[in-house]
Amino acid sequence: MITIETVPWGKGPEGEDINLYRMTNAAGASVVLSETGAGIVEINVPDKEGKIANVALGYARPEDYFNDGPCMGKVPGRYANRIAGARFSLDGKEYRLLSDKPDFQLHGGPGGYADRIWKGRVSEGGVEFLLEDPDGKNGYPGNVEAFVRYEWDDECRLTLSLRAHSDAPTVINLTNHVYFNLKGEGNGDILGHELALNASDFVVTDSNLVPTGEIATVAGTPMDFTEPKAIGRDMAMDFPALKSGKGYDSCWVIDGRPGELNLAARLEERQSGRVLEVLTTQPGVQVYTGNWLSGCPKGRGGAEYHDYYGVALECQHLPDSPNHPDFPSTVLRPGEEFNELIIYKFSIR
Repeated sequence: MITIETVPWGKGPEGEDINLYRMTNAAGASVVLSETGAGIVEINVPDKEGKIANVALGYARPEDYFNDGPCMGKVPGRYANRIAGARFSLDGKEYRLLSDKPDFQLHGGPGGYADRIWKGRVSEGGVEFLLEDPDGKNGYPGNVEAFVRYEWDDECRLTLSLRAHSDAPTVINLTNHVYFNLKGEGNGDILGHELALNASDFVVTDSNLVPTGEIATVAGTPMDFTEPKAIGRDMAMDFPALKSGKGYDSCWVIDGRPGELNLAARLEERQSGRVLEVLTTQPGVQVYTGNWLSGCPKGRGGAEYHDYYGVALECQHLPDSPNHPDFPSTVLRPGEEFNELIIYKFSIR
């Protein structure tokens, strides 16, 4: 039995009301969501001794969620991750995008979906968020209606549905940017967490972590997580992607058919016994080890976050897909629906 509570939280930059939504299952495990960025603020689940702790990084104050570098727990868009040169061509027309980065656009640019207040509501045992994104916003064509739904169950599964429609041809890539620390947020780094990825290949990038167009095998490289290993084990190796990112910040191509529900990742923290499995219909998973978390606002429990205090497992389409015809398409046309699923499943080992 899931109970859902709506709690007023604060105000946006223009005085808008911001609500939190807490979904609690029969065991007392809960998820807290925010209308800012349709984001995840807390995920409270038990350890092997039954002690419940928040395993998702989040900020203490609602105002800290606007224009933050880490994109903490939120849904970025219109295009998550990078688009090279902040431009792409569609149907023979070039679109130039607004960006605060010199060589690419990141997460849809300034004032993107993650920094907008979505319209939230409780509906049929879940929480839904709606955002209307106008034609031309940050350079993207088409009026887009984006829709995010979260469901939480007694098995500690958080199901995230991502949908969108457009009245003109456009590109779209939606994910969630939640950071996990299975020891509990603010409780040290995640370098000892064991990670396994259902991925034989990864996306090769340049020094700005923008895809070159090459898809390479993980075999014989520190990008190989086909067998579980500690996240920090190979992080100091002399490897281009690790040097450019100061840690892992790359996209892996998930083994399986895109559009079908595939296992993307498994994360385990042995001291607590907590295990997270991530399943998705999306073709890729961006693993970001929180390489630049130091200096961000304080966490929910008042702790200061430092680099590597959380790991993001962002199920998404491949970065810069609009500029790489060989990548799975991110084009959304009128009458079509962007419709993807992410499931975070928590358990005890």
